[in-house]
Amino acid sequence: MKRIGSAIGVAALIGVFALTGCGGGSSSNSANAMYTWISNESDRAQWQAFVDGVKESDPEFNLEMEGPSFQDYWTKVKTRMSASDAPCILTTQAARAQELKELLAPLDELVASNNVDMSAYNEAMLKGLTVDGKLRAIPYDAAPLILYYNKDLFDQAGLEHPGKNYTWDQFVADAKALTNGDVYGVSIPPIFQTPASIVYANGGAVVENGELKLTEQTTVDSIQDVFDLAAKHKVMKAPLAADAEDIQLQTFRAGKAAMIIDGPWVYDSLVSTEGLSVGMAVVPSRSGESIGMVQGSGFGISEKCADKETAFQNIMKMTTPDVMRYVARSHGNVPAIDAAFDGWAEGKDPNDVEIVKYMTENAKTYETTENWQQLEVEFTQNVSNGYTGEKSAQEILTSLENSIK
Repeated sequence: MKRIGSAIGVAALIGVFALTGCGGGSSSNSANAMYTWISNESDRAQWQAFVDGVKESDPEFNLEMEGPSFQDYWTKVKTRMSASDAPCILTTQAARAQELKELLAPLDELVASNNVDMSAYNEAMLKGLTVDGKLRAIPYDAAPLILYYNKDLFDQAGLEHPGKNYTWDQFVADAKALTNGDVYGVSIPPIFQTPASIVYANGGAVVENGELKLTEQTTVDSIQDVFDLAAKHKVMKAPLAADAEDIQLQTFRAGKAAMIIDGPWVYDSLVSTEGLSVGMAVVPSRSGESIGMVQGSGFGISEKCADKETAFQNIMKMTTPDVMRYVARSHGNVPAIDAAFDGWAEGKDPNDVEIVKYMTENAKTYETTENWQQLEVEFTQNVSNGYTGEKSAQEILTSLENSIK
């Protein structure tokens, strides 16, 4: 899946395409069409994997896709869904379900009339896709942020590898021991999402039930801990607003950062990097008992769809355990159904699998508000002030909360 602000792709890509073997779908049959983000070939491959997974048992399955890049999706989906020939199915991140709630039809009655057992789905994701007490989408993945570490650098420093219990104090001590010359203990990008994962690890939340929690003590303390990694402990470079959002991946791959926080969606890319020995651990927390921050996406139905039943049946075909397992094997998605988790785990290090499973099962969903993009922009603009110590987390978060209320 894509993460907030993380896609880099073909901004002009809006054309309709029929996925291989699908045939039949068209704008005149909107229940068999979906609007989604298609930034690049990786996105196309993901959607193709869902279709191919259904076709394993239903060769006649038809679906047509269209959509812009990930960056453009959140603006263009509102225009596209207002058209008379709009696709019935659309995708949303749980973190942005609030933003699209006027477009997404409540699914509760369809779930009930089709006797769908929602207990099979990740609880945190269901909560994230529920807006104003109504379920707005069926989740297809559920991915927590994870701490990645360079095993070789830990071994060279004589440090114990982190695992399922990792305190913040130990994390800082390890980062200090790993910082040497142009190699830093940790790298963090100039976005809000990574520091937010520390808030969740400590049992807090930045938004809960639609209410901002930016000035709650757990939030303030957690963000200050992150700022202090650069301002006080000197175990990371202070990120700049102009830095690339994947700067932590670049430095980690180059062996210039011993630890980063990112999602399972980069796992295959990292472990296949030549000369890089990668391990996974929980996101560090003050207590060591980390709570995961789960992100994920789901398939929803347009409020204006004339044939919601058929659209719902198509969604249910794409979210069975067998299909999710198929997609997990072929594309690396952590499935939103626990029974399909073995598809993601196949061929991976058992220790890494245990960490991802733990952080998925012991998690809250990453909630946002309707105007969250404004917060993201303002945080990035002010980020260097926090990491250099010019402003405290309390000052920055209070300003942000007042700005977007």
